[in-house]
Amino acid sequence: MDWYSTVLELIDLRSFSNLWFWIMLAVIWSSASHWVLGVPYDLVLRARRKGGRHEEDLHDLVRINVGRLLFIGRVSGLWMTSFGCFSLSIIAVLGFFYRIEFAQAIFLIMFPLAFVGLLTLATARGIEADEVVGEELYKRLARHRVYVQLIGVIAIFVTSMWGMYQNFQISPLN
Repeated sequence: MDWYSTVLELIDLRSFSNLWFWIMLAVIWSSASHWVLGVPYDLVLRARRKGGRHEEDLHDLVRINVGRLLFIGRVSGLWMTSFGCFSLSIIAVLGFFYRIEFAQAIFLIMFPLAFVGLLTLATARGIEADEVVGEELYKRLARHRVYVQLIGVIAIFVTSMWGMYQNFQISPLN
């Protein structure tokens, strides 16, 4: 294989046959499951194990992020939901009706992340309403992380199945 074909393979704009797309997909879902309500999950584990100052830091970060998320949701939630649904609809039509592969890839990333956003808001509302602290807070954050990981696993599976289908449609193995 010569240098020119190697470079073209590396910057291929087709999404599902591009290594960079799959790396980005893994990074997105890894980050989504690591940052629970805007708090790094290693801080949750450290606060649970060591307590003290780590626990205070966790409670402060959760309080700040829950307040921030709920403020944004209350002030502009309707507009964000409307714009998000509009954007996802356009991307879905471009991807699956007009068969633009890049739009399909974006949709398969953004659609599950929309559910993660809704789950994050629901968890934040529950934490604020119940004024959760201590062990119950750790459990809720851990449960939220497991749900995000479950959504991520399903999303990666569906994306990989669709990507393989697309790759076989474009270049069949003969």
